[in-house]
Amino acid sequence: MPDPVISVGFVGGGQMAEAIVGGMLGAKLCSPQGLWATDPVAARRDQLKTLFGIRVGEDNRALTEWADLVILAVKPQVLPGVLKEIGSFLAGKLVVSIVAGLPIRVIAERAPGVRGIIRAMPNQPVFVREGMTALTGGHAAPAADLSFVRAMFEAVGRVVEVDERLMDAVTGLSGSGPAYVFQAIEALADGGVKMGLPRRTADLLAAQTVFGAARMVLESREHPASLKDRVASPGGTTIAGLHRLEQGGFRATLMGAVEAATKRSEELGR
Repeated sequence: MPDPVISVGFVGGGQMAEAIVGGMLGAKLCSPQGLWATDPVAARRDQLKTLFGIRVGEDNRALTEWADLVILAVKPQVLPGVLKEIGSFLAGKLVVSIVAGLPIRVIAERAPGVRGIIRAMPNQPVFVREGMTALTGGHAAPAADLSFVRAMFEAVGRVVEVDERLMDAVTGLSGSGPAYVFQAIEALADGGVKMGLPRRTADLLAAQTVFGAARMVLESREHPASLKDRVASPGGTTIAGLHRLEQGGFRATLMGAVEAATKRSEELGR
């Protein structure tokens, strides 16, 4: 693995960058002196400085010249302007993009001579270090660099490597998926309130139920259908509830949500 004092610059100091910085420092992959983040919003810069003691500023070019690894952590609509500003300064640098929907070729065309480009799609639970990140090193990223980047995202959750052609589907599933789960938790809790439970109790019951069920899938490595069948006793309460979900098109609706988000990610990359 590369030297842990590698200098890492975040172009964009939003909440995702904040979570990754916290994970890197917690895992001792970097020291605060080895991290620099830029952001146009003073409040974000102040927040990162206060929380982590890292270097902050507004000068993207200076950051790019300083850093060995440059992480592009901006909105898709902002990236073209950022690459116009710093593209010529990225030669010899390792670049990681967490910009949704934007393929590696878009960066490669505007940043000639980079050492390598890795595309990552982390999701919101990185904030509590339970994230899911997909990586693809489709632009000549050296193995040691990919190993360091993998460790960086493992500090905030789990990591899987996929072909870039699958990144839009990753965005539709795990990238957007937390929102689907939040809505499911809200609906479960609302159902509990409808049936007489206090709101705070219903929220806790719903959230912990989803958390526990997800952990069972991960740790048992059983198919979700098998775990479902273990809960659904013949003629019992669970099978009655599952029947109602089938009537409402629950599974088809979730599949459709993944499909719609995937297609939107594809549109952003065009």
